[in-house]
Amino acid sequence: MISAVLALTLPAAARADETAPVQEAWTATGDMLRAGAAGISAPQQAGGLSLSKSGEASNGGSGIDNYAQYLSQDGAIQATLYIYLPSYADASLAAYMTDKAIMSRFGAKTRRTAYDTVRVGGRDGGAIRAVYEDAADGALTTAAAFVHAGRWLAKIRVTGPAERQREVLAGLDGMLSSLRFDDAASIHSTRAVSYADCADSASARAAGADDLALKPEGGAALCVRSRIETADGSYEMLQAQGVKDGPVIIPADDMGTVLAFDRTASGRGYRLSIHSVGRTDFYGTYARLPGAQQIAAMLNGKDPQIAQASSTADYAANGKVTVRHAQDKAN
Repeated sequence: MISAVLALTLPAAARADETAPVQEAWTATGDMLRAGAAGISAPQQAGGLSLSKSGEASNGGSGIDNYAQYLSQDGAIQATLYIYLPSYADASLAAYMTDKAIMSRFGAKTRRTAYDTVRVGGRDGGAIRAVYEDAADGALTTAAAFVHAGRWLAKIRVTGPAERQREVLAGLDGMLSSLRFDDAASIHSTRAVSYADCADSASARAAGADDLALKPEGGAALCVRSRIETADGSYEMLQAQGVKDGPVIIPADDMGTVLAFDRTASGRGYRLSIHSVGRTDFYGTYARLPGAQQIAAMLNGKDPQIAQASSTADYAANGKVTVRHAQDKAN
């Protein structure tokens, strides 16, 4: 559904930056597979799993949305490592949205039996590890891990038959413990989160000059301001706990698409931006935060006010940021 929103941006914004050099997604070095731009290396074999194929999930040639697929010897256990560059990078948010996707996809019997922070790359609390049992009416075990390093997210998913749960977890833990980082100091501390409804706003303080935007990973504790109901599901509007009329975000999927309503510098309105892999689209300002019905239309791609981004920031693997304005794209 959110793809409908992204499709409304001008064509130049939907492609990788045509002026950027081609970036190789992966390079094999000995027994490791390296995503050079991210400075992250993964094993070609770990926990009974072996590399099957690797490439780019989207934005071909840009090296900002990379995947590596692994299989057990009989192919019954499958794993995928994603290393990607969302413009709003937050491991705790990625874990939370993946949790929602897993629970929705695999049915009511699915049980989350682990959801904790663990050590990675020599850093305590640098990764989130989640395990789900009895998925798909008891047929599967699935597990995931998330790391935020520098500007990048690394996400591991492993799934296999329920009776081979031990092998599924060995695959996840083997891959996670074998990840190597060029700069271990770039690993962000993270935490496994859940979001409760916000308390009565009567006790909240008014948003101040420092409350213009919600910072990812380790910023303010968040709560659910409201829920946006659409035909395809429910989306949560998150704001900082204890802050009235502050900025909000609406996570839209488990791969980094986030609608953000940041307060304007004057504090007298909101500006909408949509974050995704390698890109942020900036839209107009609103005198007040849009209501649930209007935001639902945005998520469905049916709100005329977001038919065209006023500007777009494209983020390259090499760190270059290219800002395009609507009039530039039209020429």
